[in-house]
Amino acid sequence: MPTPEINIAHIAKLSRLALTPEESTAYAAQLSLILGHIDQLSNYPLDAEPSAHAMPVFDVVRPDVARPGFTQEEALANAPQRAMDQFRITKVVGEE
Repeated sequence: MPTPEINIAHIAKLSRLALTPEESTAYAAQLSLILGHIDQLSNYPLDAEPSAHAMPVFDVVRPDVARPGFTQEEALANAPQRAMDQFRITKVVGEE
């Protein structure tokens, strides 16, 4: 399919661009190339099965394994401040 005639003056007006004749000529050539590349995409077969990735994707995470955690005393051992067997921190949310 041949690329349609490109009206750079109309595109420039819609874009609110003030183009010189040299810029219009350069942009027409560039836009014609871009539209030619887009036109090439229409020649590719589209009847293949859609895919999300070009290569197969495998899950590479290890399975979850339950293991013992810290006791309350071990977790609080290095806490700078404790209150009622909990971490004590400065107030973060409050009235301003």
